[in-house]
Amino acid sequence: MKREFVDSETGDPVERDDQVKGYEIENGQYIVLEPDEVAAAVPDSDKTLTIDAFIPCNEIDDVYFDKPYYLAPDKMGTDAFVLLREGMKTANVAAIARTVLFRRVRTVLIRPHGKGLIATTLNFDYEVRSSEEAFEELPDLKIEGEMLELAEHIIGTKKGSFDASAFDDRYEAAVAELVKAKIEGRALPKKKAPPASKPSDLLQALRESAGVGTKKPEPKRTAANANKGASRQKASKPAASAKSKSAAVPTRRAS
Repeated sequence: MKREFVDSETGDPVERDDQVKGYEIENGQYIVLEPDEVAAAVPDSDKTLTIDAFIPCNEIDDVYFDKPYYLAPDKMGTDAFVLLREGMKTANVAAIARTVLFRRVRTVLIRPHGKGLIATTLNFDYEVRSSEEAFEELPDLKIEGEMLELAEHIIGTKKGSFDASAFDDRYEAAVAELVKAKIEGRALPKKKAPPASKPSDLLQALRESAGVGTKKPEPKRTAANANKGASRQKASKPAASAKSKSAAVPTRRAS
């Protein structure tokens, strides 16, 4: 297989030597960027981190986090590395730094982690959508009373601890099983599509999931049970009749 670029108007293949990079400034109008001009825009990497500031560990919103990388020192920088790590632990701070990664200057958040450090690349501000914009159409609702108690109950029944090994990559496992089946010359059974679920009342769904506020169904009365109940009613009538008769008997006065 190969990738081939073609002229959008003629459909003719465009040879590699005739391909250029450009930037569209208007509809169909481009400025050409020469290879040496693009190369000059790539920052030089000296494999160093330039620390801009130390900040509280919880100051950066999680939406800016990108990818974490382990940091370890070379033989010449071990003392300075350990000093920085221990100082940050004592002051409970993180460091904001800049470094060149994959041909771009990236901002990273450096935090102590065990015997080393973790540098997490941060998304640029223009890459992160505003939370106010994302949630602006959500209504302002005040949850209280039964619904809040129900939510607290469900949370209480589902409390646990995080274990990364408990969460597997199902897609990766499915592809591995597919490859194995192909090698062995067998076909995998086709999965049935899950039935489409109808939207239901959220509160009722929460109740059912927690087992709260749901009545157990009463057992159906069979013919034997119905007859048994009727015989009990018949047996009770003579007792009531006898009691009423005894109450009607006059008492004798002592002479």
